[in-house]
Amino acid sequence: MPTPAPDFYLASASPRRRELLAQLRYRFAALQVDIDETPQPGETAAGLVLRLAGQKAAAGARLVELRDPRPVLGADTAVSVDGRILGKPATRDEAVAMLSLLSGREHQVLTGVALLQGGRLDTAQSATTVVFRPVTVAEMRRYWDTGEPRDKAGGYAIQGLAAAFVERIEGSYSGVVGLPLFETARLLQDSGISGWQQDPPDHE
Repeated sequence: MPTPAPDFYLASASPRRRELLAQLRYRFAALQVDIDETPQPGETAAGLVLRLAGQKAAAGARLVELRDPRPVLGADTAVSVDGRILGKPATRDEAVAMLSLLSGREHQVLTGVALLQGGRLDTAQSATTVVFRPVTVAEMRRYWDTGEPRDKAGGYAIQGLAAAFVERIEGSYSGVVGLPLFETARLLQDSGISGWQQDPPDHE
């Protein structure tokens, strides 16, 4: 039996976003896009994630526009504390510095989602408050040595080992992982795309 054609494209190489979409049984294909994710001067975390989500969707659309009109979904996540945007640590010292800012207090995780179809860009955003317990420097260093923080905004993965640092959250768990499923499902549904809720194919 041939593989069903995708209903849309995901402009992301993130395995976490692919897993979240697969959780709701969407039919999609992933595209790897490369854009400059540097914040602009004075840009807020909320503005950053919406801008980058839209740029990722546009970059994905450029890869397929000559052969495929299906929608393209882009997403971006940022961690913010005291108005400061935390990126992805490149060294253990950077990771320890980031986690030290988060230790024993709350921070915000914002994820923007953008769906581009036929020149129309629709966007949505989730904002989640995450509270860390106090984390020792020794724990931070051991955490870095696991390899998990290296490609994560804010230097941690809530769905991984860093779950042990998280005292509580207020908002979207999937948004912290990298794709808020409520907002994403609503965008896709408004575009006529369903996941597990779609009608099964007719069989004669």
